Amino acid sequence: MFAVVYSFKIKAEKRDSFLQAWSEMTLLIREYEGGLGSRLHQCSDTDYVAYAQWPDENTWTNAGANLPEIATEIRKQMKDSCEEMKTIYQMEMVDNLLLNLDD
Repeated sequence: MFAVVYSFKIKAEKRDSFLQAWSEMTLLIREYEGGLGSRLHQCSDTDYVAYAQWPDENTWTNAGANLPEIATEIRKQMKDSCEEMKTIYQMEMVDNLLLNLDD
C-alpha cells in the first residue's frame, strides 16, 4: 500500500467550496483512477491535511488520465479555494494498526 499526505491552506471565505471540491475529486479518483480513498483533517480554520491511500506508487503516479471531463472544473474549484496546495509526503506503508470502524 502507498500513501500520500497533502496540505492545503484554504481561503477562509472559500471553505465550503473547498470541502465540496475535495470530496467530489476524491470520489472521482476512487472511481476512475484506482485510489483507495482519503481522509481530510482540519488543523485550523484555514489549514487542512489529507491522507490518501493507493494500492501502489505506480497507480498514484499515473493517475489523472482516466478522470471524466467534470474533474477539470472540480480541480479548478479546489485550486481557486486554496492559497497553497502541497504534496508533503509520499510513503510506502510498513504496518497498519488502524481500526476499521466500517466493518
